[in-house]
Amino acid sequence: MKIIILKDYLNESIQQVYKAISSRTTIPILSGIKLDVNHQGVTLTASDTDISIQSFIPVEDDKHTIVQIEETGSVVLPAKFFVEIIKKLPSQEIKMEVKEQFHTYISSGATEIQMVGLDPEEFPILPAIEGNETVSVPGDLLKNMIKQTGFSISTHETTPILTGVLWNLENNELKFTATDRHRLATRSAYLNATDIKFNNVVIAGKTLNELSKIIPDQNTLVDIVVSDNQVLFKIDHVLFYSRILEGIYPDTSRIIPSTYKTELIVETKKLSESIDRAYLLSREEKTNIVRLQTLEEGGIEISSSSTELGKVREELDLIDFKGEPLRISFNSKYMLDVLKIVESEQLMIAFTGIMSPIVLKPMDDSQSLFVILPYRTNN
Repeated sequence: MKIIILKDYLNESIQQVYKAISSRTTIPILSGIKLDVNHQGVTLTASDTDISIQSFIPVEDDKHTIVQIEETGSVVLPAKFFVEIIKKLPSQEIKMEVKEQFHTYISSGATEIQMVGLDPEEFPILPAIEGNETVSVPGDLLKNMIKQTGFSISTHETTPILTGVLWNLENNELKFTATDRHRLATRSAYLNATDIKFNNVVIAGKTLNELSKIIPDQNTLVDIVVSDNQVLFKIDHVLFYSRILEGIYPDTSRIIPSTYKTELIVETKKLSESIDRAYLLSREEKTNIVRLQTLEEGGIEISSSSTELGKVREELDLIDFKGEPLRISFNSKYMLDVLKIVESEQLMIAFTGIMSPIVLKPMDDSQSLFVILPYRTNN
């Protein structure tokens, strides 16, 4: 293998695939990035067995030549050193040559580096899932759906299935669901995906977080292919493979009430700021408990207390109120997590009782819904 490649393109591809490198791997080959060179261009691959990312650098684009190929071939280079050294090379033009025993020579300007490479034959083969039907989702929509649900996943590995986000696609509706048994978030979107459906596709939250970082900010289409145990995301020149978590995701539909005894409509920003202030005291108690109480004159009271620091209490006006009066306690951090990602100026909060789930619905977003379980308190 012998090539001359432009630094910016190589660096960008390395940064993309490096997201699949795990610092905890016990398999030496997986601590490296594989380079495959053929006459079409250079393919970089990294994997931690749960996710695999592949980035392709073509020989040329519309503007200029990116890679000059003198000899084809493959090598696996140690990722941690490779990612750092390429960033710091002085010249835009990088020469790479692999010789015997996979010793790799890199030169740029007056800098020369020799790296000990590994045998690419030992690198795992990526799953073959090309034959399945493809669903296309706008990148900004996909990033938003991940953001609006991913915060509700469980961080406890004792229930692995809950560390992921559930994906269901049926009747052109793609729905994400996440829960850690104390809270729940759902987000739906309608796609042009006639005759394509899948269910119980659960993808790890940390995987979706890495996927979000790769999706460009501009409105790029992401092609999604689902197989029995893998999902493939295609974004421009990048292929992102993710393992589907094993197990059956619990039925969360029973958690969400269909009727309410109390409904409040509030200004999202004012509620968020009020709960944030109350959270400061509740955090000191290490309980995060904040109380919400409806007032006879039509508003609500937000309060919290600390045995060492004191109390905080404030009243908020409501845009609308109907139903029964209520006093309820909840985890303020869970509530703030929701309020941070709600883009609607107004929010409906609905209750069916002091120990029933609290439902939050953005007023101008009928496709998002959040649920928080309340706390039982002595007073």
